[in-house]
Amino acid sequence: MIDRYENFAALAAQETEGIHYRVLAIRRDSPVLIMAPHGGFIEPGTHLVAGYLAGERHSCYVFESLEPRARGQGMHIASRRFDEPQALALVAGADIVVTVHGRKDKDDAWAAWVGGRHDSLRDAIAAALGEAGLVAKAVGDGHPLSGRDVDNICNRGRAGAGVQLELPARLRQALVREIETREAFVSAIHGALARHDLAQDWSH
Repeated sequence: MIDRYENFAALAAQETEGIHYRVLAIRRDSPVLIMAPHGGFIEPGTHLVAGYLAGERHSCYVFESLEPRARGQGMHIASRRFDEPQALALVAGADIVVTVHGRKDKDDAWAAWVGGRHDSLRDAIAAALGEAGLVAKAVGDGHPLSGRDVDNICNRGRAGAGVQLELPARLRQALVREIETREAFVSAIHGALARHDLAQDWSH
């Protein structure tokens, strides 16, 4: 994706909060932060999925574009450069960050690609989604959407390793429209999170 802005300061100098974008930042008593840094019209549905996953139990952050934009004119800031201040404050207080992103369907229209540097949690989430009847693939080094960069926002929590969910458009639509699919998805990820010692059980 072509980024118009290098960082949030550049974006904020040109865009108006409440008109062009909005930020939701909720801190809860949880070691987990669920984020959608590219919500609204950037990667549609990701802000909703992040809200479902956070529920009432986990901290939640959403950056949401409020209007459609032409290619190259949008408000996407790459995950390794995402530095909106409220996001950074929540990330600094979280052990584990799980980010929700959207991708094109291409020839893999149902699979959640699960990446990030928290290898064991990444694998556990992919397995749990599979057990719930959904399609998920753990992705690692060499994959274009692996989320392995140490500067990726998902890896900047206290553990130094998090999880990145790349969801195709068709799956995002199902999660928003189909209660059964949504409940299976959320329950699977909550279960994987609950079974992990999030601050300790991770590896690079």
